[in-house]
Amino acid sequence: MSFDLDTVGLMDYDQAIETFDPVMGLEVHVELGTATKMFCACPTDFGGEPNTHVCPVCLALPGAMPAVNRLAVEYAIKIGLALNCEIAEWCRFARKNYFYPDMPKNFQTSQYDEPIAFNGYLDVDVDGEIVRIEIERAHMEEDTGKSLHVGGATGRIHGAEYSLLDYNRAGVPLVEIVTKPIIGTKAAAPAVARAYVGALRDLLLSLGVSDVRMDQGSLRCDVNLSLTPAGNPVFGTRTETKNVNSLRSVERAARYEVTRQAAILAAGGTIKQETRHFEEQSGTTRAGRSKETAEDYRYFPEPDLVPIAPAREWVEELRATLPELPWIRRARLQADWGFTDPEMRDLLAAGGIDLVAETVAAGATPAEAKSWWSAYLGQKANAAGQSLTELPITPVQVAEVVALVNSGALNAKLARQVIDGVLAGEGDPAAVVAARGLAVVSDDSALQQAVDDALAAAPDVADRIRSGKVQAVGAVVGAVMKATRGQADAARVRELVFTTLGVDPEA
Repeated sequence: MSFDLDTVGLMDYDQAIETFDPVMGLEVHVELGTATKMFCACPTDFGGEPNTHVCPVCLALPGAMPAVNRLAVEYAIKIGLALNCEIAEWCRFARKNYFYPDMPKNFQTSQYDEPIAFNGYLDVDVDGEIVRIEIERAHMEEDTGKSLHVGGATGRIHGAEYSLLDYNRAGVPLVEIVTKPIIGTKAAAPAVARAYVGALRDLLLSLGVSDVRMDQGSLRCDVNLSLTPAGNPVFGTRTETKNVNSLRSVERAARYEVTRQAAILAAGGTIKQETRHFEEQSGTTRAGRSKETAEDYRYFPEPDLVPIAPAREWVEELRATLPELPWIRRARLQADWGFTDPEMRDLLAAGGIDLVAETVAAGATPAEAKSWWSAYLGQKANAAGQSLTELPITPVQVAEVVALVNSGALNAKLARQVIDGVLAGEGDPAAVVAARGLAVVSDDSALQQAVDDALAAAPDVADRIRSGKVQAVGAVVGAVMKATRGQADAARVRELVFTTLGVDPEA
């Protein structure tokens, strides 16, 4: 028996967790950062004009023969090794048969029972607790094309006037990473899902195998979730929420499915095995199509491609190239920099850890680097609707500005103007300083004249300073800074004011 959600509503999340145990399976699709597609030489660039990155192979024209992208295989092996997987000594591709308009061949060249990597794990930190996520397999396949539904209110096929197909993405190399069932997480299940995908994204980025841009579809997660009565070892019927494209949405989709399925089961209904789509605005899922079983796909070995047998020597060479795990690196950097946990979390959320590290390597102190990237440049990125890494300024240039401040050539106000010039494309910091005339005025003769003028314009302030109210010097320094367009050396101006008035500020 099935129930309409409008009839049964949603169950309170805490009540759902008391009544049922969630079981999750996460399938993450990673577009590999190769220059060409999985089985042909077409480019993989994102955002090209529709149907311009295609050829007879990825359009599946009669007689076209595929050839495996060697770099994609290398990337797949590196992913498997980083996930503590066994690397197959022999594997092959298979045809996964199903019809969908954006699948030009009507089958997907994938791997089924003979993947390139299997039996791995990834340990993730969930609110200070380490949870081990076991990996069933990581297999190679090709991406599909993209459908664009025009004329409807939702962008979905239902209600659209017509649909357009873009096959540029068809054939882009993918690695699909599939977990084993994730059990025992109870109320933390949605947070575990988010933490796993986040850790996986960090790992893949550190490997250099993908740009992992979830907003562009380079990394997508399918959230499989089922409920079983608390304490019951038999898994329930699962749903698969497809192509979730942000960490927050992964967590929200898992949480929503718990409350939706719990309400249906508690009312005596049954869960349909189906795909579902996550609705970003409402935080809900909606039904897609009935989910096929492996038998429905009619897998059989791909006859046009030879099996792959990675040499053990090659596998070990690739193992030697694996970088330091990102979370281990973060812990090391945090200790080296002396940052607090909240400071590191904020930097991580802003994508600024590598930027700070590179700025420190270029000569700035950790505090100076963090200050610029977290504060002023963070504001600039937010105003422009960009990430920190998208700003047109490099860590080396930020370090150069820091060095100019430390040398006394710039003050904080002028440094911000220099940063603005670099962001505007006016060149490196030194070029911006020269072109805008932004260097600090430290010549005593010029500063003395400005001090004399400021004192003459404010005799009452000069009298207060002479009478011992040395804090009044700030008004004179401010006047000089205004007169010099902020380019005066404030510390030197203060010294000259006291010298001119014959006042010892320490007396």
